[in-house]
Amino acid sequence: MYDQRFTLDSPTGAALNVRTARARREPRGILLVQHGLAEHSGRYERFAGEMAALGFEVFVHDHRGHGSTSALDAPLRRFAKSNGAAKVVADAHAVMVHAQNEHWGLPVVVFGHSLGGSIALNFAERHGAELAGVAIWNANLTFGLQERLAVQALKVERALKGSDVGSRLFARATFETWGRSVPGARTPADWLSHDSAAVDAYLSDPLCGFTPTVSMAGDIVELVRQGGSAERLTLLSPDLPLHVLGGSEDPATAKGTAIETLAARLRVNGARRISAEVIAGARHETLNEIELYRAPALASLSVWLGRILAEHPTVDS
Repeated sequence: MYDQRFTLDSPTGAALNVRTARARREPRGILLVQHGLAEHSGRYERFAGEMAALGFEVFVHDHRGHGSTSALDAPLRRFAKSNGAAKVVADAHAVMVHAQNEHWGLPVVVFGHSLGGSIALNFAERHGAELAGVAIWNANLTFGLQERLAVQALKVERALKGSDVGSRLFARATFETWGRSVPGARTPADWLSHDSAAVDAYLSDPLCGFTPTVSMAGDIVELVRQGGSAERLTLLSPDLPLHVLGGSEDPATAKGTAIETLAARLRVNGARRISAEVIAGARHETLNEIELYRAPALASLSVWLGRILAEHPTVDS
């Protein structure tokens, strides 16, 4: 359950909609949550309450172009007129600074789902020295031939249609393709979860499921390209705890293959403290899955967070 909702002015010019859940016991850490594409912070209320029960001060904000966050250069479905990838990461840093000012001395962990996982990794590559851990869930940070072709195709789409219209190329390659991947699907969004109530809530939410603009699509590809590059991965401290998780039935991560690939690439580039797991049977939104898949994922995260908190004891812990 959220305890507070407020607007935070970011140095990028965005007015960030932020929701918080206060620690239900002596505060032991700060958890910054980065939501996924075409959704918003309101969908993380259950998760925020669970993390607050562990002793975290939880902060979840709407990214630019999402939810109730506003900016002159970021209407719904667009990060920014220019430098969107950098600005969305800078906004996340503004939330961290605010959280640290309120709860000075507590260790900071960043959690990101899907697009939020890409943002979390880019954030860690810039600000890893300030973090106690990073969790990257359900994110595909592969940048190969297909992604390079997508960059060129988006340039053509931009030239033909402009930057601020929905990217049909992106929609066909992602949401529409993933929607067709579930045999006998009840809805086009069944790829998200086995939980029909969660799927229906997503489909009925006017702030969810939109097609990003050509501009935002390009920024998303840039977050993947930058965050997953060998050059940037080497910026991470070898001792930074990382939690990488996905589902074996998630089409957005090639049925978990992208999760295993990311973990392997992190290790190759120096990371020594990685907890990596693919939950058998789980689809894309692990936090909104049925308990059969959600429970083991949350248990794995809780154990990982417990180890981090043990390394950063508070005065009363």
